[in-house]
Amino acid sequence: MAKKAMVERERRRQRMVKRHAATREAMKKTLADREVGIEERFKLTLKLAKMPRNSSPTRLHNRCQVTGRPKGYYRKLKISRIALRELGGFGQIPGMVKSSW
Repeated sequence: MAKKAMVERERRRQRMVKRHAATREAMKKTLADREVGIEERFKLTLKLAKMPRNSSPTRLHNRCQVTGRPKGYYRKLKISRIALRELGGFGQIPGMVKSSW
C-alpha cells in the first residue's frame, strides 16, 4: 500500500489540473497564434509561468486505484500489476482466467 500522503498529493494535483485547465488552454492557444503581438505573447508567457506548477498536466502520475502503487500500472484497467494478479486470481476481473499447466 502506498503512503496516504502521496496518494492525497496526487489527488490534489488532479483537482488543480482540472481547475486551471481552461485558463491554461486559452493562454497556450493565444501563445501559439502568430497574429498576436510579441509584447502580448511575452506577458502571457510570464503569466503562464506564475501559475501553480501542479496545475500542469505533465506533473500527474498514474496510480493504482486499489493500492495507490505508482509503478507497474495498466492504463486500461487503472490498477497495478500486483493488484491485477490478486484480483484475477480471485476471479474478480471479467474474462481473466488463472492459468495452470
